[in-house]
Amino acid sequence: LKSKIKIDKVQKEYFLKQQVKTIQEELGETEDIADDAREYATRMSKLTLPALTTEKLEKEIKRFRKMTAASAESTVARDYIELVLDLPWSEKTKLSKDMKKCAQILDKDHYGLTKVKERIVEFLAVQMFAGSSDAPIICLVGPPGVGKTSIAKSIAKALNRSYIRMSLGGVRDEAEIRGHRRTYVGSKPGRIIESLKQIKKNNPLILLDEIDKMASDYKGDPTSALLEVLDREQNSTFRDHYLEVPFDLSDVFFMCTANTVDGIPHALKDRFEIIDISSYTDEEKYNIGARYLYEKQLKNHGLKRSTLKIKEDAIREMVASYTKESGVRQLERCIESVCRKMVKKILVDEVTTATVTAANLSDYLGKKKFTLDKVDKEDAVGVVCGLAWTNFGGDTLSVEVNIMKGKGSFELTGNMGDVMQESAKAAISYVRANADVLHISPDFYKDVDLHIHVSESATPKNGPSAGVTIVTAIVSALTNVPVQHNVAMTGEVSIRGKVLKIGGLKEKVLAAKRAGIEKIIIPNDNEEDLNELDEYVKLGVQFVLAKTAKDVLDHALCAPISRHEG
Repeated sequence: LKSKIKIDKVQKEYFLKQQVKTIQEELGETEDIADDAREYATRMSKLTLPALTTEKLEKEIKRFRKMTAASAESTVARDYIELVLDLPWSEKTKLSKDMKKCAQILDKDHYGLTKVKERIVEFLAVQMFAGSSDAPIICLVGPPGVGKTSIAKSIAKALNRSYIRMSLGGVRDEAEIRGHRRTYVGSKPGRIIESLKQIKKNNPLILLDEIDKMASDYKGDPTSALLEVLDREQNSTFRDHYLEVPFDLSDVFFMCTANTVDGIPHALKDRFEIIDISSYTDEEKYNIGARYLYEKQLKNHGLKRSTLKIKEDAIREMVASYTKESGVRQLERCIESVCRKMVKKILVDEVTTATVTAANLSDYLGKKKFTLDKVDKEDAVGVVCGLAWTNFGGDTLSVEVNIMKGKGSFELTGNMGDVMQESAKAAISYVRANADVLHISPDFYKDVDLHIHVSESATPKNGPSAGVTIVTAIVSALTNVPVQHNVAMTGEVSIRGKVLKIGGLKEKVLAAKRAGIEKIIIPNDNEEDLNELDEYVKLGVQFVLAKTAKDVLDHALCAPISRHEG
């Protein structure tokens, strides 16, 4: 009886399927597997495929021909075959080898960045001259908004390569790079192969954006998966898990961007040619705003210069009072806001023309968002101006030290990170070890309590470069000798008083100039970095190179303590 029921069920299903097939034929909706298989075979014969890929594809088409159209397996096989046929196995764009044109495009699209553009042109020239693709991968490192992504786009245009941007921020799954294994419905290739399928060329420029923001979890480590993609020794036979056959990525021009070098895994960093893009000066921001952003926003809003005139002093006021960043994104938003309000006036208030100056800028942008951190006009005891680097550029910070009767304890406030707290401890250790040389009571740590505070407590702070600032503030407080108000400093200090090298010098110098600082004390080991700064960045500032903490104290305090080393 069971066998009869089972046979009847199979016969019923067969009868229904035949009815569906007849209806589809009458409606012209026939899905003939054999016809599709023949079409795939024809398309394959017109392509120049590697032998291994040809063998694999022939086998898949043969399997597909034997499947039923309604089965889920046929859908998986169909997607795979169409992917292989759609990939650009031999399609290329003809590359431009005109280096003069390349340099002109970079100059036209980006103001400033002279050394960066020079380095990029040298890099491309060597590749073209040698005809080799074994050069390291370019990685542009810099704060947000300084033009890393747009530089990559300009390079693609200059070289006549197709442009693909892959944002890697927050990517945790290895399958995003290598693809899913073809074991279930819904599996798909990785983003590299998918991008090449869409662009239909095998020699584009692929920008791996925000590579320092990648992470890893139980789904795998995408950073490690990128090693094969970016390694010239391996990527000629890159294997995507979904594709299952090698695909040659050696003709692809890979570039990367990152905000900080520290976030790039060491294994990847070893394959990169790091090119630093530092903060823009106020003068550079003005020129970018006046030459590029103004024209861009006028075009985006359908305006003309005769309709909306933004004067030079208005753009300079935007830079000084409405933006505080390394790049120019906020400046562009300010210009966009002015244009937007002008469009509203044209449509609502029937205004035909307008001129924006520094005097009436607040009518468009509201009250000023930032004021310059001007230094105190008087020398003070225990108060020192330090210089800090952030992802948004340089900044000044005030380090204050109070001395109170007590039992030798010390308090650290101001939202200091672990590294900065260690710098404070190293500073205290140096002062205690050299108390006699600094004319401080050797037993001060038994009789007084120290309170070290860094301004702007709401902002987290970390890093070792506040070491010399803390030493100066402690010595000033203990000796009651004021610190010169127009002096700022930066440098890591060891427990023996040696001043160590720091980073972000340009950003810190720009922050000091904005605050009206006239003298900047920096580590002696940063002399080469100082020589690389443009002259207009150094204009109006006296630089002091310090080897030891005593050098710092001699130039920062209003009265010298001692001239011999401790």
